[in-house]
Amino acid sequence: MSVLRSAKTWEISESEESDAEIKTDSNREESSTIVRVSCTDFVEGESSDHKCKSLPPSPTKTSESAQTSTLSPPRQNVRGSTPSPARKRRSKEEIEADRERKEKRKEERERQRAAKVREKEERKQEQQRRREAAENLKSLRPENCLKCLSVCIDPVLLQQDGSDILLDTLVAFEWRFNIESQQLPRSITWTRDLPQQGDNDKGLVEEEQMVLVLDLTDFMDMVISVKKILDSEEETETGSFLSPLLECLNRDAKKVVTLLVTGSQPDYSYNACGEALLYETLQSKLGMENLDIEEVLVYLQLCKNVSLVFLDSWQEVTDHVCAVTKALSKRPFKLLTEKAELPFCVDGSWASGVRVERDGSGLMQVWSKQIQQLNRVSPAVASAVTAAYPSPQLLLQAYCSAASEEDRKGLLAGLLVKSGGKERRVGPEISARVYRCFTAQNPQLVLD
Repeated sequence: MSVLRSAKTWEISESEESDAEIKTDSNREESSTIVRVSCTDFVEGESSDHKCKSLPPSPTKTSESAQTSTLSPPRQNVRGSTPSPARKRRSKEEIEADRERKEKRKEERERQRAAKVREKEERKQEQQRRREAAENLKSLRPENCLKCLSVCIDPVLLQQDGSDILLDTLVAFEWRFNIESQQLPRSITWTRDLPQQGDNDKGLVEEEQMVLVLDLTDFMDMVISVKKILDSEEETETGSFLSPLLECLNRDAKKVVTLLVTGSQPDYSYNACGEALLYETLQSKLGMENLDIEEVLVYLQLCKNVSLVFLDSWQEVTDHVCAVTKALSKRPFKLLTEKAELPFCVDGSWASGVRVERDGSGLMQVWSKQIQQLNRVSPAVASAVTAAYPSPQLLLQAYCSAASEEDRKGLLAGLLVKSGGKERRVGPEISARVYRCFTAQNPQLVLD
């Protein structure tokens, strides 16, 4: 079988050439390249393939397109976009105003930063104050305050029989005590350690309480000296124990002295009626009448604020000293609770106290308790008054709006009181007393 090789060549007609020239011109304007394609079809027992080769653009056409693009005018903006405005130069006033705004913003930031620092410091100080207040309150607790008390005992008392009971009791309770000379012989005093005042040294304060332990013989000498003072109306001739006692009381009028009279001598036996036995002893030994003895006791107790306690033994003296020590340990905390504006509202201060919460609950009960403090005012009467006038301010406004003094006094007289299934009125007497209580300007006025 003979192999025939034939080549077919396509010729382009004139019309096609004209179209090609038009396309070529248009392509030149658009800076595009012309691709010439020649295809050769080989048929010799093989599959006919059309191979297309891209010819590189001629250098003439490339230079022309580059020149055209260089000389062409700039392209216009895309449709819909706005041209960027020309930059405007700012004036000196605008620059100065901008600088002032920046400085103000900077000062505001500095002010806010300083305010935050100040607030943080104030919070720290407030926390420190609360911590110190909590520690101070904790130190005022009786169990902690007892550790700051010291019992000061005059060494003369230790020479008496039975005084070791007092020392053994103080050691057993682990209470602090000192044995040192006192202003008054045979006396017992108390001192309290104060918190630190900046330095490491602690302050020391002496309590007002003082106990003077005397036997019956020494006390009779004091009674004789007091009787001489009452007869002569001069404090010149005094006994061995009365003279330093009066000097101490004159030097410090706030001192509270308690005389513990013990029957330490075997000739005298005391019982619960020690005062009656004292009268008999003074009458027999000194020849004094009961009226004279009463005058002496009144002078000591009322004029000199000296209390008298008659005891049998040192065990009772020890019990009295322990009771005074415990009372002194509770005193600071009680004084702290009494500083409140309404001490009867503090929880636990007294049996019928009312606690006022932060939301104000309990004020109505406080108002009722305040009215019940008046004599012969029952809880039912107080409830009737508080129901008609829920606050003291409303009651005062009602008094101010009354026309006359009689109307103000009888404002509460017609209120209905219900108690025990019965009904009655408050009455003019209680109404007048309540009016005087809330409107009187004299603090010494007797309401009844």
